[in-house]
Amino acid sequence: MAAVAECDELGAGVGDTGGRQMSDVNAGQRSSRAPQHAAERSPVSGWAGWVVFAGVAMIMVGVFQVIEGLVALLQRAFYLVVTGHMVVHVSYTAWGWVHIIVGGLLILIGFGVIAGLMVARVLGIALAVVSAIVNLAFIPAYPVWGVLVIALDVVVIYALAVHGHEVTYE
Repeated sequence: MAAVAECDELGAGVGDTGGRQMSDVNAGQRSSRAPQHAAERSPVSGWAGWVVFAGVAMIMVGVFQVIEGLVALLQRAFYLVVTGHMVVHVSYTAWGWVHIIVGGLLILIGFGVIAGLMVARVLGIALAVVSAIVNLAFIPAYPVWGVLVIALDVVVIYALAVHGHEVTYE
């Protein structure tokens, strides 16, 4: 009420358009969006840095996945067990291609997360889940790396799901 009283005292009523026609005012509102002020945005917490970390971690894990896939294709004796003792009984050639594909997608989507793309956040969460499952099945062959990647995938999922909106660039 006090704001209306102030407007009336200054001679600017509710319907006052500052000497412009109402159609001019409406056209201006339709053609340009009002800028969003900092007070209207959701507050940015320290997790915004973790979202960028998640994007960089996705790129790094993607590179390591590609290397792991190449090792599976080119040097099968590197791993601890033969493929018959794996959770999923497929050849190291198949595992190599799975790791290369997942790694390549992680690299691409990691750049999208850093750029603040919503679709990259959603795909990043989905791909981090896939990466965790693939590495869970690959643990017998490379246990330490598998556990580390799964832990990193959990951090990526949390950062993107809970705080991903804090890194949207306009």
